[in-house]
Amino acid sequence: MNLPNKLTIGRILLVPFFVTSILIDFPLNNLAALLIFIAASITDMLDGKIARKRGLVTNFGKFADPLADKILVLSAFLCFVQNGWCGSIAVIFVLLREFTVTSIRLSAASNGKVVAANIWGKLKTVSQMIAIIAILTMQIILELPELGVLFNKAIYLNLKNIFLVTGEILIWISTVFTIISGIIYVIQNKQFISET
Repeated sequence: MNLPNKLTIGRILLVPFFVTSILIDFPLNNLAALLIFIAASITDMLDGKIARKRGLVTNFGKFADPLADKILVLSAFLCFVQNGWCGSIAVIFVLLREFTVTSIRLSAASNGKVVAANIWGKLKTVSQMIAIIAILTMQIILELPELGVLFNKAIYLNLKNIFLVTGEILIWISTVFTIISGIIYVIQNKQFISET
């Protein structure tokens, strides 16, 4: 297995640690989740660059890299819903898009073809990662009083409300990119839908 594919597998292996950090309350748990997510995001950036630069692009990588992104991002969004940091409707749209695109990829694979991600899929992933990093950062700020950084209750409540609205806006921006990329993906690969 080449280095880019190892990085992709490594990203998938980070997901349980990421989810555990978000869902289990321990000191600086959201900071741990943020650091794990950033590490996973760096592997996403590196695996494709290394594969293209060294001529190590494989069918496995073309399929597994976007799948690893989906696993990481959907895990984050579902944890956010569970923690009340975002609503479920946007996440349902994201799930629908991801299942649709994965179904098309599987159909293409059964016909011996591998469909790589397009620029819209990459924009979707970047917007999702920005939203996740921002939401985790906002949650870390809200935990500062637990670390002895004091600000009064009114400021805390205002920040909490501002962060909740900001997080929802970021999730919906990434959801719009997700829907657009899904529609374009379906249009570009409709031949695989008609073959099923």
